[in-house]
Amino acid sequence: MPRSSPSAVVSVDRFLEFALLGLVASGYLAVAGSGYLDTPTILLTGGGLLLRGLIVAGLVRLDWSERASTLSAVAYAGFYALDYFLLSRDFLTATVHLVFFLAVLKILTSKTGRDYFYVAVMAFLELVAAAILSVNFNFFLFLALSLLFAIAALTSAEIRRSMRRFPAAPRGGLRRFHARLAGLAVLITGGILILTVGLFFILPRTAEAALARLAARRIYLPNLVSLGGTGRIRNSSRPVMHVQIISLETMQPLKWRGGALTTFDGRRWTNPNGDAQRIPVDEGSVKLGEPQDRHRRISYHVELEPLDSSALFFAGTPLRVDLRRAFVIRTSTGALRLSDASPQGVRYDAYSELELPPESTPAPYRVPRLAAADRERSLQLPSLDPRIPRLASFLAAGALTDLERSRAIERALRARYGYTMELPDHEVADPLAYFLFIRRKGHCEYFASAMAVLLRTQGIPSRLATGFEGGVYNSITDQWVIRGSDAHAWVEAWIPGYGWTTFDPTPPDPNSAGLELTTRMSLYMDALETFWQDWVVSYDLSRQGFLMDRMEQTARHAGIRWFDSLSGMGSGWDMRILAWLRGSGLGAAVFVGVAVWIWFLAPPLIRRLRIRRRVQRVRQGQASSGDATLLYGRMLHVLKRRGYQKPAWFTPAEFAASLPHSELAAAVSEFTGAYNAVRFGGRTEVAPRLSVLLEALERQR
Repeated sequence: MPRSSPSAVVSVDRFLEFALLGLVASGYLAVAGSGYLDTPTILLTGGGLLLRGLIVAGLVRLDWSERASTLSAVAYAGFYALDYFLLSRDFLTATVHLVFFLAVLKILTSKTGRDYFYVAVMAFLELVAAAILSVNFNFFLFLALSLLFAIAALTSAEIRRSMRRFPAAPRGGLRRFHARLAGLAVLITGGILILTVGLFFILPRTAEAALARLAARRIYLPNLVSLGGTGRIRNSSRPVMHVQIISLETMQPLKWRGGALTTFDGRRWTNPNGDAQRIPVDEGSVKLGEPQDRHRRISYHVELEPLDSSALFFAGTPLRVDLRRAFVIRTSTGALRLSDASPQGVRYDAYSELELPPESTPAPYRVPRLAAADRERSLQLPSLDPRIPRLASFLAAGALTDLERSRAIERALRARYGYTMELPDHEVADPLAYFLFIRRKGHCEYFASAMAVLLRTQGIPSRLATGFEGGVYNSITDQWVIRGSDAHAWVEAWIPGYGWTTFDPTPPDPNSAGLELTTRMSLYMDALETFWQDWVVSYDLSRQGFLMDRMEQTARHAGIRWFDSLSGMGSGWDMRILAWLRGSGLGAAVFVGVAVWIWFLAPPLIRRLRIRRRVQRVRQGQASSGDATLLYGRMLHVLKRRGYQKPAWFTPAEFAASLPHSELAAAVSEFTGAYNAVRFGGRTEVAPRLSVLLEALERQR
């Protein structure tokens, strides 16, 4: 029995190696996309996968013995203990490092079927780790990629096993082998994903089950503000929350207040451990205050991402909050928070009143006096550069009231100082004085800190408010997207007759208008992420009912009333079918006709186009053994139509010799000789003759 071509075995092995490399890379990207991997792990693993790709492509050679691989794995066992107890100090993190090290080591040294099996197991563990660490939409993308490469690896591994177990000459050539096998993997993957999506939406789950994670990647929000700290948060583009504003009228830009800080030591703002009020949530709602006539109201829905903070964010002053918690905590600065940070994120609805500028309205209502302890805390000052009080007096000169002095200092900071996200290039002893008198530029916490301190030197109680400002409106989801880059700090000053009043001394960011294409693409990705969270992570019975209702409404608009037909079986259902056929029968008949035509005529058409393409290759001298086999099969089809059918036990030469002597038999004999020369002799230069003889046979009668 003739053995498999060595080139065939090499081709299958290379395809399998590429498929396994893609499988490991998909799992690696899924974990990296969760944001859990540290930079060294990302770089080292990516470098190892790139090196393996170069090795498989034949661009780099690496001879790594099995002994060296074993010693490396044993050596890492000692490093694993060091990583767990001293470096990572976390079992899951150290285990993820171990999995990626073993995956890269095994894929760099894999040569046997057992090695390939271990590589597949490592890739599966990567995917499991990604499922634990991430609930984002990008996990679905990498899951689909992993499925594609898994199918490619399984099919090529089975072909490789069969070729080694049953060596035989291949029927077809190898030039198009990769494309055909890759196309098969793509089709199978698409079918699996389509069936999975259908089952996914038919079988509801609970959000709690989908969110049961062993670990969660939270966004870190500090509970204090150091000069320069908010700038680091603003370098992040990760979404922090999504807000859907329900009210028709809004005041833009909105500030989303999370808290306020009162104690300043010259470098950082903190809050003393003051009294906090625990407010119970009654039937999912908590009332926090009464509306005032001089304020505008706003209703909105907030979806907070998993944060390393228990703070809740509100526009203006919240009057009512609806959320699924037993209670909320209100601090001495009026901020609301939960008892602990939520690893799954928080959703709540709020009704707030927005503050109007005090210059536009009088103070029509009674404002309680500021308590002595709060006043003292809001006037506290560290040791200051003597130039700072003099600057405050200079900026507020001529102002008669606390409101006028506050506005004067606010306007001066916005006009005389510049905005930059760059941090000072060296450590300074007094960052506030350095900002005011030397650098004269900074970002929001520098401006807010400067104004609060300047106000306190003038005897005006003030504090630093923190949260987010603005955001980007996504018309696709009808939500405002607030990111880490929208982190902001401003000032709240106590104005007699008005209470705590908002001031913002930070000038606009001159570089805030980013690239439109990048912004638009990020909004599309955010819309996909929102869909993933709403319809995958949080898909439950209520979502399923909503989906079925939407499907029924869409069907009614399209003239399809299948729910009515199902519920009305036995009471005029035949009349409804006739009415539907009159209204939509023509379109349905055309659709069915086109589908039947494609089903029956598309395969022969594709086969003819394929034969024509391969005949063209033969004429150009680019034939392979598979092309010769295809043309020989076409020749047998021509002879069969003329009454000559080749028995299965005849060789091509025996069949040609069995034909009666004629011009047809001579052409078949010559065609058979050329076919044997190309098919078994490898003489591709004879291939164009096959095309000429086949055309001559088709023209003969």
